[in-house]
Amino acid sequence: MKNKKEPKENLETRDEEVMSSEQEITDPKDETVQGDQDLSGDPQEIGEDLDLVDQLEDLKISLEEMEAKTEEYLDGWQRSRAEFANYKKRILREQAQIHQAARGEVIKLYLDIADDLERALEKKPAGGEGDIWATGIEIIFQKLISRFEAEGIRPMDALGQEFDPNIHEAIMKEESEEHESGQIIEVMQEGYWIGDKVLRPAQVRVAA
Repeated sequence: MKNKKEPKENLETRDEEVMSSEQEITDPKDETVQGDQDLSGDPQEIGEDLDLVDQLEDLKISLEEMEAKTEEYLDGWQRSRAEFANYKKRILREQAQIHQAARGEVIKLYLDIADDLERALEKKPAGGEGDIWATGIEIIFQKLISRFEAEGIRPMDALGQEFDPNIHEAIMKEESEEHESGQIIEVMQEGYWIGDKVLRPAQVRVAA
């Protein structure tokens, strides 16, 4: 009995199914090789990544060192600036003190003149031509006192104050029923301040 030949269309269909099945079957070795390649990567690329990490670490260390030096320089600059400011203030203060002392020594020469004018006014004549003369002397005395005040010179006005050996000079002590012990009862020579310093101490009589 002769086999019947299959139709040509059925043979082509079977050939396509066999080829499709062969394509789906893969070699396990190929998958292993591909996996190993994914895990290992390119050695050159890995080396470049490690170099980049090292460079970043070096940059970080350099940045920290620069920041530390910056803080050190800033602190030193601020300290130097403060020291210079203090030095400048001290120099200006010393110059002002020297100027004040020199000015005081010059003004002391005119205090004696003021004392003489004041004593002359205490004995000025009453009326007549002498009164006109005394008025002129008084005007000169007041101008001199005004000039002292303009220079920061002012009288102590020690009369009635408590005696202070730092600013007063006791010429004599005497009993007085009208004053307490240690109270200034008479100013023999007026004392003067220059600023907050003693230009000349007041010569006084003190109650014992």
